[in-house]
Amino acid sequence: GQDRAALEPRINGCTSLIDSGQGKPAVLATAYNNRGNAYAAQGDYDRAIRDFDQSIKLNPTSSKPFNNRGVAHLKKGEYDLAIKALDEAIKLNPDYGGAFANRAGIYLKKSEYDRAALDYDEAIRLQPNLEAVWNGRCWTRAILGALQAALEDCNKALQLKPNDVATYDSRGLV
Repeated sequence: GQDRAALEPRINGCTSLIDSGQGKPAVLATAYNNRGNAYAAQGDYDRAIRDFDQSIKLNPTSSKPFNNRGVAHLKKGEYDLAIKALDEAIKLNPDYGGAFANRAGIYLKKSEYDRAALDYDEAIRLQPNLEAVWNGRCWTRAILGALQAALEDCNKALQLKPNDVATYDSRGLV
């Protein structure tokens, strides 16, 4: 899956490896995780979650399938399950900026703006080049009334991704 091949060949390749029964647990865990990502990209979140669950069973110390399961639950609108999975990803890897960013997005959807702001702060501290976190924090800060800080975040987001319509929308809100 590293070369971002088309989804069906990725699914078929992972399935072949899984069905062969020849892989070590860590390899099979990766195959389940990668196939889950492909299913999620197709919008088949239930299958994706089942694969992330299998990946976690085979390698319960890997934070990636927890993060991915959280995103799949988010896409299904299952916010509490998503937060639970992301909490576990962060517990396993406290430096996982993407997991903080994903959890912040859920808190934003739940209108828990203070919590979203804290997670965006942490995501930015850990991975300042993640494009979406700057716009997410801009939007959150705008809602919280911190307009100058929000504007600065929107401008930073536009430096990273100059033609992002969502960021222009956020800046318009500010």
